[in-house]
Amino acid sequence: MLSYAFWQGTFGGSRDVLGRTIELNDVPFAIVGVAEPSFTNLTPGKTQDLWFPIHILPRLRVDWGQRIDTLNNWWLVVLGRMKPGFSVEQAQAAATVIFRNVALHAEQPMAKEADDPGIVLLRAQDGLTGRRGSYSQQLYVLMVAVGLILLIACANVAGLLLARGAARQREIAVRLSLGAGRSRIWRQLLTESMLLSVASGAMGILFAYWSVHAIVLFVSRNSGQTFPFAITPDWRVLLFVLGASVLTGIFFGVAPAFRSTRLDLTPVLKDSAGSVARMRRPSVGTLLVVAQVALSVVVVVGASLLVRTLGNLRNGNTGFDTRNLLLFSVDPTLLGYKQAQIQSLYRDLADRLAAMPGVVSVSYSSEALLSNSLWGSNVTIIGQPDSVYTDMLAAGPNFLQTMKIPLLEGRSFTPADFAQTEQANATGKRVPPSNQPTTTVAPAPVLVNREFVHEYLADRNPIGVLINPRGRDFAKGGGTGGTEAADFQIVGVIGDTKYSDLRRTIHPEICVPLVTGSGSFEVRTAANPAALLSLVRGAVKAVNADFDVSDFRTQSEQIDVLLWQERLVAEMSSFFGLLALTLACIGLYGLLSYEVVRRTREIGIRMALGAQPANLVRLIVRQGIVLAFVGVLVGIAVALGVTRYLGSLLYDVDADDPVTMIGVAALLILVALAACYIPARRAMKIDPMVALGYE
Repeated sequence: MLSYAFWQGTFGGSRDVLGRTIELNDVPFAIVGVAEPSFTNLTPGKTQDLWFPIHILPRLRVDWGQRIDTLNNWWLVVLGRMKPGFSVEQAQAAATVIFRNVALHAEQPMAKEADDPGIVLLRAQDGLTGRRGSYSQQLYVLMVAVGLILLIACANVAGLLLARGAARQREIAVRLSLGAGRSRIWRQLLTESMLLSVASGAMGILFAYWSVHAIVLFVSRNSGQTFPFAITPDWRVLLFVLGASVLTGIFFGVAPAFRSTRLDLTPVLKDSAGSVARMRRPSVGTLLVVAQVALSVVVVVGASLLVRTLGNLRNGNTGFDTRNLLLFSVDPTLLGYKQAQIQSLYRDLADRLAAMPGVVSVSYSSEALLSNSLWGSNVTIIGQPDSVYTDMLAAGPNFLQTMKIPLLEGRSFTPADFAQTEQANATGKRVPPSNQPTTTVAPAPVLVNREFVHEYLADRNPIGVLINPRGRDFAKGGGTGGTEAADFQIVGVIGDTKYSDLRRTIHPEICVPLVTGSGSFEVRTAANPAALLSLVRGAVKAVNADFDVSDFRTQSEQIDVLLWQERLVAEMSSFFGLLALTLACIGLYGLLSYEVVRRTREIGIRMALGAQPANLVRLIVRQGIVLAFVGVLVGIAVALGVTRYLGSLLYDVDADDPVTMIGVAALLILVALAACYIPARRAMKIDPMVALGYE
């Protein structure tokens, strides 16, 4: 059955598609239907082009589909629709009875009675999360940042409206004395505030559509896949923006309007050019500036922590050299290659690539490191009673040399090791423990990392230790690795490396010789690997023109793809932090500029009495720095309580990191100094003769 999008894109929406035959990995399929447009998959953020019967999966020769019939291969998603009148508890109890019978009494039991195996049923919304789970926390963080920016902007506008209302006091007093009603002036001031907020909201909607498309483009370019969610105009979003704009205009316009109309007319009308500004208690405007600075500190601290996380992930120790490394993958099994042919193919391709000018060394592995791909298995160490879990990686010749992974003890793989592993696969015989007679098949040699020795062999010499695969199929779905039926013997200890991603801690790992299945090639070059891309592509095509060679990338590009979410969040939070700083700077500048204008006559008198310009600068700057300092203290206190919720997004940096807090505080003080500079210079340039006649 085809998806609607695939039907439209590939078959042009043709109605005669039913009954036609298509081939997947040389397996013919008859098209029997087309899904409706709204159905793309069961899980959010994932799309499929087509669906086929599950029993055909092994014939497609994909690694993960070879052993779908084993009880210890956990991969199937089971859904059910309950009958009316049945509760979740009743359905769960019935499913548990069936599952316990299989888990405890099958031919190969999966569990013991003491394990108490059971089934837990989840609602589809909770169980089929898809990519919603990987996006949700970052989106919540960005939404909080947006909310803080909205509060800063509202406080900024409210402060400016208060200053503007103070400047219009004489005008309003005159209008009130001439008979204008307070409600009429209220309506005028609120209308002005709402017009400002609605106009800003309309401009914000335009900017939002542009920014959303920019984010979609960023995700598509940097995540290695198209954006998985549909982004279309939504009347609910538009209604929310409109409502938020109107409410913001009303809420933050009420205080200035209320203050402007509550005037004692006689003092205001008698206020003349001869009056001098008096010292006042902290005004609403100063409190709003302190609030802006405090909220800015919270946003900037969060952004700094996320940026530092990205830097720590980029610059952390991966255990191998990520520079000058070109990666690409091939899967000969899709073209019908058998095990013996695959080993010969890999050797031939590696030799061709190694002979190219500018290539230092070449190898291949079952998974490219830091590609978000992971293979693990339960194994039994001979001489120890319980099985243990370990990461698994199958690698080709020269893998340590190509990846620049240190060999700490023993030896690396030799050409004879691959032949030995292939022979062990072919015979399917195991090597018994050392206290029993050996067979003619030697154990397959393996390497283990330092963490494996530390975790499982701390009191033993690791060289020569035998390991037996248990639990899940050791060949990773019947293909990759090719070591399904052989015991293994440790011949070397290698350095620890990051495996699937940069956040994951180092786990015990076994490296086995790769003799079959798909492979990811690693090409170490002397200079920029991108310069050799066309030559490498030609070498792959020379081996077999049918290989798909579109998946070329450098290791640095692979890391960028791996970190695309961290990069997006860091860049957006940095933008929000810069915006918060700008708004706080504007708010502080606006307040100080208003104070300079309000105190112009006072400044003129001070200068006429001998005050030096430097003293006036200190007067203005001191006022701004005090406000900024108070805002920084409040902001750091709030940030210490808020940033702890970022814990799961951070890496190698604490949510209460003192270096970050001190750095942000210093940055806000510098911004405050910059905001104070222009008003201070304006005060310094006031002409006393002009100021004494100022009104």
